[in-house]
Amino acid sequence: MTAPEPLEPLTEDWTKALAVVAHPDDLEFGAAAAIARWTAQGKEIVYCLLTSGEAGIDGIAPAESGPLREAEQIESARVVGVDTVEFLGQPDGTIEYGVPLRRLITQAIRRHQPEIVITNNFRDTWDGDALLNQADHINTGRATLDAVRDAANRWIFPDDGQRWNSVRQVWASGSPSSKHAVDTTETFDLGVESLKGAQGVHRGPQLAAFRPGGVPRRHLPHDRHTPRHHLRGAVRGVHRLIRTDRSCVVHLVFSGSELRTWQTRG
Repeated sequence: MTAPEPLEPLTEDWTKALAVVAHPDDLEFGAAAAIARWTAQGKEIVYCLLTSGEAGIDGIAPAESGPLREAEQIESARVVGVDTVEFLGQPDGTIEYGVPLRRLITQAIRRHQPEIVITNNFRDTWDGDALLNQADHINTGRATLDAVRDAANRWIFPDDGQRWNSVRQVWASGSPSSKHAVDTTETFDLGVESLKGAQGVHRGPQLAAFRPGGVPRRHLPHDRHTPRHHLRGAVRGVHRLIRTDRSCVVHLVFSGSELRTWQTRG
């Protein structure tokens, strides 16, 4: 059996990133520990959530759930050093890929002017095989890729902010195509605390948010749905490929040189 290729460390010579994801807790399932590392280095990271996760708690109606999950997300972001969290009001569970979504994300990119953009895994699965991804994640990630190119083209959405062509890389957290990673040994516990808040563990298992893939936490064995257990499982084996205790895997979708090539086609 061929050994997997070692994962390459992510570059950290940047100052500002924008994270564009579908739901509250999407970043907490793996990326928050890395974000805590970067904010500790003095980097600025902004969260931009397309929905408020209002359809994510089986026991709470959307009108009540949305504001609750927004408040939990803001607190979870604070734990890892993020001060700015935006919610863009898209419908939870039915995000549609298309020009309106690209426009919305383009506006956010031009507004915040990041060097790095972080987004959802946009592949069909989590494991490259059978563990299916959600349509919201896929559509968000793919629209974000297009929006980075859109934001850099002065002729696309010309009335939606000044062009921003300085995004160097896009990172899709948790992708089965990941070839890069970041060492989260020192910030792993902050990631756990952030996930605890985003998953509403204080509400108890009957009112906690759905797990990725739509499986409610209450349908899982008790020791399988703790935040620490989940994050440990997410990094199991990864640390051997990057030679650290704990890591966050990332699919580096394109680099700055590729982005410049795409810009010239606009």
